[in-house]
Amino acid sequence: MNQKRKQAAALSYKKEQESAPIVSAKGKGVVADNIIKKAKENNVPIIEDASLVELLSEININETIPPTLYEVVAEVFAFIYQIDDKVKRKKTLNDDF
Repeated sequence: MNQKRKQAAALSYKKEQESAPIVSAKGKGVVADNIIKKAKENNVPIIEDASLVELLSEININETIPPTLYEVVAEVFAFIYQIDDKVKRKKTLNDDF
């Protein structure tokens, strides 16, 4: 049985500090489990994309992503911003009632 170990990678981006998103954490197995656990505890959105994680795992921690990944990472961040916006609007509507 050739079961691959779970992998995870975390990205962060502060436009006033960085020119592109950076890999803020990465790991396999127990480390991946801990990254996912911390993300859930802090309400950080999780996107499951094995191909993207594979590519991100080749980048050093605290290193910016290469230009070849800009488009796909931009799509991930756009998706997350849309979700955040919907959650904020829903909360605002619920607070009004």
